[in-house]
Amino acid sequence: MQHATQDATQTHDHPDVILFPPLILAATLALACILQALSPLGWLAGLDQLVRIPLGVMIAVVGVALAGSGHLLLVRIGTNVSPLRPTTVLATGGIYRWTRNPLYTGGTLIMLAIAFVFALDWLLLLILPSVLVLHFGVVRREEVYLERKFGEAYRQYRSSVARYGVI
Repeated sequence: MQHATQDATQTHDHPDVILFPPLILAATLALACILQALSPLGWLAGLDQLVRIPLGVMIAVVGVALAGSGHLLLVRIGTNVSPLRPTTVLATGGIYRWTRNPLYTGGTLIMLAIAFVFALDWLLLLILPSVLVLHFGVVRREEVYLERKFGEAYRQYRSSVARYGVI
């Protein structure tokens, strides 16, 4: 179920996110790689590869499925995927019936998968601060924007669907 935009005339018609979300994840990955090269911890490398790599691949499949299905639904209903552009339709169907943020949840799972597959201990450690930046600098700001733009329709949706799903 989607709801049409209520106020297309706003001059600031996009969430006031602190940074384009994929850049947060990319910066986290880059920092983790640098720290891993400078001071490897060896925790994940110590795990059996026959456990660590398949586990990482399974987590990646779930992450890609979440993020991919969220992205495809936004494109299909005709709204912008980027939070730097206006949201024209409130997505409430498909994967959005279970989680309000499949792209961010999926991206986080993909980061976790990369940590396991490539034994990047630092990435495992940096995921939490990265998720906090994403939560407070992007997600919470998007929620304010969506409530302002879609009003009661968004409030009802927000009250019935978990922010990050049940993962």
